[in-house]
Amino acid sequence: MNVGHKAQGASKQSAAGRGLKIAVVVSRFHQKITRKLRAGAEQSLRLRGVRRGDVRVVHCPGAFELPQAANLLARTGAFDAIVCLGAVVRGETPHFEYVSAESARGIQQVALLHALPVTFGVLTTDTIGQAEDRAGGVMGNKGWDAADAAVEMALLRKKLHRHRPAPARRT
Repeated sequence: MNVGHKAQGASKQSAAGRGLKIAVVVSRFHQKITRKLRAGAEQSLRLRGVRRGDVRVVHCPGAFELPQAANLLARTGAFDAIVCLGAVVRGETPHFEYVSAESARGIQQVALLHALPVTFGVLTTDTIGQAEDRAGGVMGNKGWDAADAAVEMALLRKKLHRHRPAPARRT
């Protein structure tokens, strides 16, 4: 299984993620796909230097519930970033449009509400085959990409917070 298609780039910064606390929320719906996304995310985090003990994996029923789970995790204040992984495959009804749009919108809302990197590793494909291609197949692993983005954004957040000016004192 090809879970890490960007190993060369990550290996250059193998210690960059050391000390980061990362949560990974994985949808159980389309578990054959999301299990591969999770494997890619975990491999990416390890190669970026995030220790296994600093990664918390939680599961939720489906992609629609990813924002709810991410929000619960964000509210703890315990994580530097959250990775959301899921798969929505088009069917014969408009259900696909609602679930994929609300999942994306909700994940972004959590990120903005908590000023916390919350990355979108949700596949939205027409077929299971397309999802398999993006979960460790010929198109790489989008779980890997989401975890890689989470580390990069967590580091950017830390860097910007270090350089934030102190609040003005009132006299």
